[in-house]
Amino acid sequence: QVQLVESGGGLVQPGGSVGLSCVVSGSIFSIDVLDWYRQAPGKERELVARITSDHRIYYEDSVKGRFTISRDNAQNLAYLQMNSLKPEDTAVYYCHAVGYSNDRRSYDVWGQGTQVTVFE
Repeated sequence: QVQLVESGGGLVQPGGSVGLSCVVSGSIFSIDVLDWYRQAPGKERELVARITSDHRIYYEDSVKGRFTISRDNAQNLAYLQMNSLKPEDTAVYYCHAVGYSNDRRSYDVWGQGTQVTVFE
């Protein structure tokens, strides 16, 4: 079974920076896609950034130039560095992974979420 555990987040002032980490653990054969999503109060969950196993990267338009996604394949880690934060970045941030476990079954798992609050 594959599990995700996120860390980081917290309170930050506008213009500040926060880093999020996500550890993927369990019976892992591959981690094909690592995503960060976020969900603000009253809004739907949205994709923020994605990185594939061959390091192709996607960013949602509002975070381009401010957020950086990366991964450490050796440690099964994903990171999201968030700079120049704005109040509208306030949300619960979720790590998401898709891949195959050692028994060659596919998995699609989510972390528990971590709160990022950007306050004036």
